This record gives sequence, C-alpha cells and structure tokens, in this order.
Amino acid sequence: MSTNNDNQNALALDEVRDNAIESKETEGLSQGKIVLRKFLRHKGAMISIVVLVLVAILAFSAQGIGGLPGWWKYSHTASGQVVNPGGAPTWSLSNIFSLGEHPFGQDEIGRDNFARVMKGTQISIIVMFIIGAVCLVIGTIIGALAGYYRGWIDSVLMRITDGFIILPVIVVGSILGVLVGGSSGPMLGLALGCILWVGLARLVRGDFMSLREREFVDSARVAGAGDFRIMFKHMLPNAMGVIIVNTTLIMSQAIVLEAALSYLGFGIQPPGISLGQLISEYQTSFATRPWLFWWPGLFIIVIALCVNFIGDGLRDAFDPRMKTIPSWRKMKKAERMAQKGAK
Repeated sequence: MSTNNDNQNALALDEVRDNAIESKETEGLSQGKIVLRKFLRHKGAMISIVVLVLVAILAFSAQGIGGLPGWWKYSHTASGQVVNPGGAPTWSLSNIFSLGEHPFGQDEIGRDNFARVMKGTQISIIVMFIIGAVCLVIGTIIGALAGYYRGWIDSVLMRITDGFIILPVIVVGSILGVLVGGSSGPMLGLALGCILWVGLARLVRGDFMSLREREFVDSARVAGAGDFRIMFKHMLPNAMGVIIVNTTLIMSQAIVLEAALSYLGFGIQPPGISLGQLISEYQTSFATRPWLFWWPGLFIIVIALCVNFIGDGLRDAFDPRMKTIPSWRKMKKAERMAQKGAK
C-alpha cells in the first residue's frame, strides 16, 4: 500500500513540475500562440495534417482541376486495352518504386483505376470542405443569435433546430442527393451542409449564453458597441475553440455520409465520380477484381481518420483542462523515485 502511495506522490510531483514548466514556457504568450504551440506538439494531429495534405496534393495534381491538366497520363474517363490479365495492378509490393502503366489496376473496359480514384478523391474532399464551410456559417450564426438574444428569438431558432434534429439524415440526404446531387459534387455539399449544422448551432448557443454574462461583454455594451459588434468581434473569438473543433468533426462525418449516399445511388452519379460512387460501381467486383474496391475504401478511411485526429488535436489545444497522460518513461521514473524513497 505504501509503495502505491509513493508512486502516486511521485506522479503528482512530476505533474506539478510539468505544469510549472508549461506555465514558464507559455509566460507572456497570447492565447492564440499558446493554442498553436499545444496543437503543434500533438503528434497525431501533425502526422494527420501531413498525410491529408499529401493525399490532397496527389489527387489534385494527378488529375488536375478546372482547366489545369494533371501529370498522370490517363484520364478518369478514357478506356483502353487491358494490360494485365483481369486488369490486375501493375504495381506490387515486391517492386514499390515501379508503378507501371496502371498501378491501381483497370476495370472491365480498360479504364485506369488510379485516375478514377484520384478524381473521386478530389470530389470527396471538395464535398467535405463545402459541407464544413456551410455548417460553420449556418451553425455559428444561428447559435450566436439564439445564445445572445435569448427570449423568443432563442425559442424560435431552437425549435427550428429541433425540427432539423429529428429528421433522419440518411433519408433527407438521399432525397437532397437525388434532387441536387447528380454529377455535381459542390451542389451535393451545399445541400448536405444545410442539414448538418444543428449540432454546432446548439454548442455555439451554449457558449454564447455563458459568454453573454462575462464582464468584457458588459464593458463593450457600456462603451456603446452594438449587438453585432459585441457578438462577432468580442464574443466570437472566445467561442472559436468550440466552433473549429466541431467543424472538423462534422467534416469527418461528412465524407463518410457522402460515400454512403453515393454507394446507395443517391449521391454523386455517373458521369460524376466520387469514392463512394466507385465502391458502389465496383461492389460486384469484390471477389474477382478486389483492387477496384479496396483503393476507394482505403482513401475514405485515411481521409476520415486524418480529419478525426486533427479534430482531436484541436480539442486538446483549445481545452485548458486537458492533461496529457504520463508516458511509460515518466511512470517508470516515478516508480524508481518511489523505490529510492522507500529505501
């Protein structure tokens, strides 16, 4: 029992020492710089940013965007002669530096799967960011108005929000996908963003209701600042942590939702292309040509995980109550100190 108490005391001393070091390091820094420093020290978030940026660069540079051509020689719509039997990939782990003509394989009519996956990744990333931007704008405005004014404005806006909450997202998303999606990724992103903002609006409302009672708001009101200036110049910066973190989480849900709708045939439809649409198109090839199915699924998982890890890093950076779990090395050090103290 005494050994356990000694271990706990040693860990507590280590935590106090770490807190003192952290306070010394952040002394004289603004809140923004402190948040940035904590975020940059989050290894999972940093690795995820690098991976996500590399995936985006690969997708947009390979197939190009707008009128800019990409470096990959095959188009996502061009068909040709099947090189390997069954359209098998020309790239293998035995020789990872040789991509060959069709590194991700070909489908039954000779279309290059690498080009199609890159184009699908482009559209999925664009849809994800559009959904995040729409949710950010709508959720922040509605939450800020409801939390600041309260009263009947809060009641009306929250009843509208409740109406959106009870709607099944997959069903409403399917209807909107059929109506406005088709081959247009941006239109699908706008439509889905208009139904996914409700969670963010409720969180912003709660934050604004708390901030409304703070002294700096009273000072701004006494100084003659108007309501919108108080909301968006004084209160909004103090709520950015909640807004940014939850926007990233919405974006990770958005890419999975878009993939699900496209897989069901209610999202991006031919001649448009997305990762979910590729999985839907090649689902019957899972047993005979699995590479057509694996690569789109892999990119969906990688993008969703990266955005989730970035959201976790932002949450830890903005939340001052988050404490890091002691590493194995620190725990062993505390145990050795406790043993020396016992002797």
